Amino acid sequence: MKTQTDGKEKFIRMTTEPVEKLICSLAIPTIISMLVTSFYNMADTYFVGSLGKSAVGGVGVAFPVMAVIQAFGFFFGHGSGNYMGRELGKQNIEHVERMSATGFFCSIIFGLFVAVFGLLFCDELVYFLGATPTIAPYAKDYLSVILIAAPYMTAAFVLNNQLRFQGSALYGMVGIATGAVTNLFLTPLFIFVFDLGTAGAALGTIISQLLSFCLLLAATFRGENIRIKIKNFTPNRYYLGEIVAGGTPSLLRQGLASMATTCLNTSARPFGDEAIAAMSIVTRVMMFGNSAVIGFGQGFQPVCSFNYGAEKYDRVKKAFWFCVKSCFIFLVIVSIVSITNAEWIINRFSRGDMSVTDIGAMAFRLQCLTMPLNAFIVLVNMFTQTIRMPVRASIIAASRQGIIFIPAVIIGSRIWKLNGIMAAQPISDICTLVISIIIVSGVFKTLNKQIQKTDISK
Repeated sequence: MKTQTDGKEKFIRMTTEPVEKLICSLAIPTIISMLVTSFYNMADTYFVGSLGKSAVGGVGVAFPVMAVIQAFGFFFGHGSGNYMGRELGKQNIEHVERMSATGFFCSIIFGLFVAVFGLLFCDELVYFLGATPTIAPYAKDYLSVILIAAPYMTAAFVLNNQLRFQGSALYGMVGIATGAVTNLFLTPLFIFVFDLGTAGAALGTIISQLLSFCLLLAATFRGENIRIKIKNFTPNRYYLGEIVAGGTPSLLRQGLASMATTCLNTSARPFGDEAIAAMSIVTRVMMFGNSAVIGFGQGFQPVCSFNYGAEKYDRVKKAFWFCVKSCFIFLVIVSIVSITNAEWIINRFSRGDMSVTDIGAMAFRLQCLTMPLNAFIVLVNMFTQTIRMPVRASIIAASRQGIIFIPAVIIGSRIWKLNGIMAAQPISDICTLVISIIIVSGVFKTLNKQIQKTDISK
């Protein structure tokens, strides 16, 4: 068994190296991992685009299920990972080992439940998610394959996040990126050579995800990383409670994204397959852009958790503001480029269908206008989640994709029709920014008091 002296070199690095250099070194692999994760969905949308707008709509309708799988992967991954990072900062290795195994095996059990439930009710599920009669067959073909992989897809998200919170994001990047490259070859092979349609896109994805899972699991047995062992599986009230506290904001953020997409699909359904296809494309493209910021924030989280656990609060504050400034500048540049080239970007996925491109380009431009606000929103959400303020983190997570967004879609679609649907996300971003500012102001007051106490004790 590991002793408390194990991982000392990593601890020293995480608590003494300049935060700017440290965050960048951790953020690069996590950004790549996040971009690659969203690239899975984008690749499917791109290749399926050649099958027509109903096929694109089918993949879009299936997206909420993928989001649910990811949501619970992040729930168990962030829930266990946040705890592991703080305990590594305190050098409580036994607790870290138990939490690592508990988060991992719980995710597999839940993934099995999703797979069984989804396959049993696949027909009813696709219509519930907003499919039209012409879209439903494509959605069912895609979902019936994806659901088979739910257990190991959920577990792969857990492994990636646990490695990241241990300061080993590079291992996670290798596992995720290898699967993505594989998917680039398999998806067109199954669609065009074997003529499997949307089921082929799903088959390429689940094989690639299986490869990623195997590589991520192997990474836990390398270096100073915590080994996952069945004997450490401890699903008691304490460890499950920590997972709930640390993972609920992620579950809300990702889970509500699934509900929001379902609401978007059902609201867009009266406007035809082209509206569903267009909003599906915009959702995937925006997810790709925002994933870079989420990846940067995930590079911040292990730095935050280690130093918060070690009571180095000044480093926590410095790391937070460095990330906010860096992400804001990045998103301003991305927004300008995207607004300028909106038609070209959307047209790559609609494959020349102008009815889809016209709707998608307008929605894309509107969302790009408020995209830079996500720098602050995402970082505040991750910050409060990491330092174990789950209620505040959950409020922010629930606001952008649920509390504000869903009513905005429903009300907007009834008053301003399709224009109201397209404007829902920008409205939600602005309102969530205000909520984030109010919340983080209170958090910093608390953190400043902790800094004063630490200074006095010294």
